[in-house]
Amino acid sequence: MSALDAFLEARDFLLQHREDYTAAKRDFRWPALTRFNWALDYFDAQALGNTAPALWIVEEDGSETQLSWSQMSARSNQVANHLRGLGVRRGDRVLIMLPNHVALWETMLATMKLGAVMIPATLLLSPEDLEDRLDRGGARYVVASASQTAKFAQYAGRFTGISVGGQTAGWQRYENAYDQASEFTPDAPTHADDPALLYFTSGTTSKPKLVLHTHASYPVGHLTTMYWIGLRPGDLHYNISSPGWAKHAWSCFFAPWSAGATIFIYNYNRFDAPTVLDVLVRCGVSSLCAPPTVWRMLVQQDLAAYPVKLRELIGAGEPLNPEIIERVRSAWKLTIRDGFGQTETTAQIGNTPGQLLKPGSMGRALPGCNIALLDADGNPADEGEIAIALEPRALALMQGYIDDPDKTAAVMRNGYYRTGDVASRDADGYYTYVGRADDVFKSSDYRISPFELESALIEHPAVAEAAVVPSPDALRLSVPKAFLSLRSGYAPSGELAADILSFAAARLSAYKRIRRLEFYDLPKTISGKIRRAELRRMELARSSDARRELEFWEQDFGAR
Repeated sequence: MSALDAFLEARDFLLQHREDYTAAKRDFRWPALTRFNWALDYFDAQALGNTAPALWIVEEDGSETQLSWSQMSARSNQVANHLRGLGVRRGDRVLIMLPNHVALWETMLATMKLGAVMIPATLLLSPEDLEDRLDRGGARYVVASASQTAKFAQYAGRFTGISVGGQTAGWQRYENAYDQASEFTPDAPTHADDPALLYFTSGTTSKPKLVLHTHASYPVGHLTTMYWIGLRPGDLHYNISSPGWAKHAWSCFFAPWSAGATIFIYNYNRFDAPTVLDVLVRCGVSSLCAPPTVWRMLVQQDLAAYPVKLRELIGAGEPLNPEIIERVRSAWKLTIRDGFGQTETTAQIGNTPGQLLKPGSMGRALPGCNIALLDADGNPADEGEIAIALEPRALALMQGYIDDPDKTAAVMRNGYYRTGDVASRDADGYYTYVGRADDVFKSSDYRISPFELESALIEHPAVAEAAVVPSPDALRLSVPKAFLSLRSGYAPSGELAADILSFAAARLSAYKRIRRLEFYDLPKTISGKIRRAELRRMELARSSDARRELEFWEQDFGAR
């Protein structure tokens, strides 16, 4: 059996059993691949004579671009030939810093075809961040928007730059690619375990780690993501995600195209919920994946007034709060399905189409995923750290952390890859997220999950975002403290603090009560995740019970 046939057999099995979880989990097998290049062996084969749309991009001004599978194949061949002419060779690392424009997808396909290693990069990176990509990442080629090239000025001479959408002195023109031949011949076969992608994690607690994925672990591994989302051939899939992060590759590249679906993009300068909803209706989007921040903005609208054609709704990035899920379900009669995965993995746990959904649960282990929960001693338990069994070696898992064998060994030990996330599992195999292992803490000897408390807090109409951390307490060792950012139209005050504390207390068990609160500009990573570690350090460093300007404790309002 050819590599393509083996890949298609695995994919088609999951498509056929998209609503039969039991059979899919029991009988799915990963394809055994020795040589495989997803862009050449799969994408180009699917693109042969295929005039169906592969990519549909709508701009804020109403203009749009649609390109077929065959067009994307030919154009990525031209870009591959252009990059080869500029010196890119197999194994070279290529930093890609582009927005959601056609060149991004062309370049991703092209680097794979060349056997080069792509380093996806968000447009939010600073010059200092880029130096790290050039140094530790070893990027020797950069494909960037002309508007971003100035960030690289101080590093001129350390890489070959290719400028997209405008001329930059000292940089090559990307558009010269379209003068190249539309046929591409690889220089050698690609091995399935050859490196393909190098991700810099968002680094909530430390310097970003360098996550290396192969031509199997992400391109093939994302069959789990395809199954979780519930994609079908011909679907129009919209994932609201910025380029440069792993979720973009998950749902704006591998998963939809592996299913034979069309990738849909709506570009905007500033998110506007009514406009996005209008676009969903007008263009007939069939599946939508969005982070909690977007869902929170969407539910502020009268969703029932928008006759969407959506079939699948997905929440991604961080766990969704039950209130959001219920408001969407009430309006659209559709349930947002949660899941779990990391930059280091593909989707590993998820609520899949057609299955019972349990409130608060992120679902069950996906086909091909061997999940365990490990207690503090490394023993299997019903609550503990989410871990992936390494015997046999999980296909949908990174090769390791580049240049950090100690870190790789620390997370891959005693037969498991340890995610650093904690969950519980019920008798039916459904997992419920508890929190990052670093975030869970004890108060009066009770184990506290910040996520549960944060979920209660953001149900309050004034609360936009919340982060709960332990605050030192002489009696209880520590107590839950919430750092809050407010929604538009609300201002910090003692009256509002009292109302929020009372609101949360009515929804939480007594031992989980939030006893302190501070209105605060929440520190975040470049990817938008809250830096809870920074907040924890700030609390641990406090030397007295003195309140900060916008800080309130329950005893300020007569509580004990």
